[in-house]
Amino acid sequence: MESEVDSPAQRIDELLRRAIAEKRLVRFNYNNKLRIIEPHDYGVHKGLIKLFGYQVGGMSSEPLPNWRWAVVNSISDLHVLNCTFPGRRSTRSGKHQRWDQLFIRVKPPEGEDDQ
Repeated sequence: MESEVDSPAQRIDELLRRAIAEKRLVRFNYNNKLRIIEPHDYGVHKGLIKLFGYQVGGMSSEPLPNWRWAVVNSISDLHVLNCTFPGRRSTRSGKHQRWDQLFIRVKPPEGEDDQ
């Protein structure tokens, strides 16, 4: 019998938090498409647990690279990759998404101020 601690949702939560803290790319399946993402923000957005990241590889119906949302319950086969990324990217508006609850946000690149 699988305990709550060993649940797939708990495992995904642990992996996403680790990837964001360590600034490591993640690979996962989402809507039957393989995605490679720089995970930036993770939390509750409009009542759903979501990941907001910068897709740098894999499949997409939109041009890459680009910003992407992923509803965490729809993520499968998540792997933290050995590849790292510098950290927070600037956005066109200069503003971050509004979150109901933010669990973790990637830190800025080394030498930049954390805003």
